[in-house]
Amino acid sequence: MNRYPSWKYAIIVIAWIVAGLYALPNFFGESPAVQISSAKPAVVVDGRTLAKVEDALRKAGITAERVALDGASIRVRLADTSTQLRAKDVIARALATESTGYVVALHLLNRSPAWLSTLRASPMYLGLDLRGGVHFMLQVDMQAALAKRAESQAGDLRTSLREKNIRHAGITRTRQTIELRFRDTSAVVAARSVLQDEFADLVVQEQSQGGDVQLVATIRPEAARRVQEQALKQNITTLHNRINELGVAEPVIAQQGLDRIVVQLPGVQDTAKAKDILGRTATLEVRMVDESVEANAAEAGTGPVPYGSESYKERSGAIVIVKKQVILTGENLTDAQPGFDSQTQEPTVNLNLDAKGTRVFRDVTRENVGKRMAILLFEKGQGEVVTAPVIRTEIGGGRVQISGRMTTVEAHDIALLLRSGSLAAPMDIIEETTIGPSLGAENIAKGFHSVAWGFLAVALFMCMYYMLFGVFSSIALAFNLLLLVAVLSMLQATLTLPGMAAMALVLGMAIDANVLINERVREELRSGAAPQLAIHTGYERAWATIFDSNITTLIAGLALLAFGSGPVRGFAVVHCLGILTSMFSAVFFSRGLVNLWYGSRSRLQSVSIGTVWRPHPVPPTTA
Repeated sequence: MNRYPSWKYAIIVIAWIVAGLYALPNFFGESPAVQISSAKPAVVVDGRTLAKVEDALRKAGITAERVALDGASIRVRLADTSTQLRAKDVIARALATESTGYVVALHLLNRSPAWLSTLRASPMYLGLDLRGGVHFMLQVDMQAALAKRAESQAGDLRTSLREKNIRHAGITRTRQTIELRFRDTSAVVAARSVLQDEFADLVVQEQSQGGDVQLVATIRPEAARRVQEQALKQNITTLHNRINELGVAEPVIAQQGLDRIVVQLPGVQDTAKAKDILGRTATLEVRMVDESVEANAAEAGTGPVPYGSESYKERSGAIVIVKKQVILTGENLTDAQPGFDSQTQEPTVNLNLDAKGTRVFRDVTRENVGKRMAILLFEKGQGEVVTAPVIRTEIGGGRVQISGRMTTVEAHDIALLLRSGSLAAPMDIIEETTIGPSLGAENIAKGFHSVAWGFLAVALFMCMYYMLFGVFSSIALAFNLLLLVAVLSMLQATLTLPGMAAMALVLGMAIDANVLINERVREELRSGAAPQLAIHTGYERAWATIFDSNITTLIAGLALLAFGSGPVRGFAVVHCLGILTSMFSAVFFSRGLVNLWYGSRSRLQSVSIGTVWRPHPVPPTTA
């Protein structure tokens, strides 16, 4: 009646071993490290790179706990954070002498032994509040995104009218409004037809201005909302790419509201570098230089900037007048890598264009031999001419090299920004919070103590109140906690303070199931049932109640998981997993322990389940 078959005990033993193995890496802690990986396919991280890193550390007098080639990267494990920072600078200088194609990033590595790593047993990721790191709140400039869209529409409109031979008196853009002037009524009708057929996102109104007719086009509200949503999504994607370049494990990048993005970088120690990379908005534009007489006068400072052109400065301070029409943008880039010019040895940025960009660049250079082409870099709305060379011949193949008074670090940063993608709209950091590793360690200690003391208090109460059955319940509770940590580790979930609070709550919920079982067994004993029958009936009848209560709680947890975000979602993940593990440990595992102890006794007279209060018989009353 109360005997488990061998296969059920085998499941319990296997679950215990697997849970122990995959929960074990969480108890070894982390050590500071430096990771060296390749920034481009042409650069290979191999044994030669490993030898160079070891030689650089030895010359600098830095002793590393371990330097190893791990797949496509080298990991240098160090004793403390100060040594880690020194090692990063030394390694970066040593590798920069040959090539800038390496990413040298600060890391925290688990101290678990190698045999656990071969089993793919890894610790849980720790959130910002436990590991330390930085928290940013970024405000997206939606008006700039709409203005950029209007500028793109204005450029496309000029091209369409020119292709259809529709003459106009000028096209100007003011913020998000495009104004078209015409002197001919037939041109107005033709332009309206073009706007209606090819520019469905614009609303057009006709106005009279003197003897001219003016068409005023604005972006439709629904199109504006779509532009804003796309800008937010593109910025989030770009931030993901940039943070991947920084080598951050498990970053949190989430939308908050209509125009804000929350970025959390656990374990990041180089906060200034992270802030600089996230806050910069590098976009690339290729335009032709205006070489008209009026433009030459404007460059010399003796005349105004011609209509249809703009004035930008080179790094040397010289003025360059470039046309407003954009030939190529950063969207046509497939790759950007830092390098050096083979002749001058100056730092450069080497660009690879996609198929469209390659075709356009080839056609433009073929048609403009002998003229100057400007490559502009925009950061936070400020444009700068990086280089403006004369086109000597047609340039095909989709490979472009830009240079112009930049340092090696600047070339590396510019390549990183261009490679990770351009931001659809500028962003400003409106909130910044830094949590140090020491505060994170303190939070871990407090969370661990809360769970440990909560477990001990519950176990002590159960042992005192339910005697041996309380011991079984406490062992099942410990197994539930071990199983929960193992599942979180196998899923590589991110543990935060709310998650640790959910762990403490799961302890109470898990022991509640054992309380129901123990009280059911007591109830059967009060009714006069034999001990073996009381155990069997108690578990059978308690199961329906346990299942119903856990399912209703699981539904609430799934609702938090589906509609919550941030800390609420972290709480919900641990909460839902804890419910599932508690159902397994409180019923299946604890019954296995009881059956192992009492199941083989055929003439069981009593069980150790605390005091069983039996009602006293009521004496009959006499009339």
